[in-house]
Amino acid sequence: MLELRPSCEHCDTSLPPDSDEAMICTYECTFCKECVETLLENVCPNCGGGFEKRPVRPKAQLDKYPAQNKKVHKPVDFKIFEKLKAENKHIAPRDR
Repeated sequence: MLELRPSCEHCDTSLPPDSDEAMICTYECTFCKECVETLLENVCPNCGGGFEKRPVRPKAQLDKYPAQNKKVHKPVDFKIFEKLKAENKHIAPRDR
């Protein structure tokens, strides 16, 4: 069951369960579409993987399977991330 984290780990933008702007990596690191496309260039700063659009949980299922409400806010340290990004951004996520 996906956690549906409530915000972008980098910029803390709100990402409710029905957000079309939420992107996740294979470990559910969660970032907004803006950060993924413009800052991260589809490279997860935590694992080096790529991102996909997070599915939307149907509202009828949220009572039974609620979204997580605990935020993970750890802005990217770009001094460290730049090397990881440079090594991976030109490689398809499945080939990293």
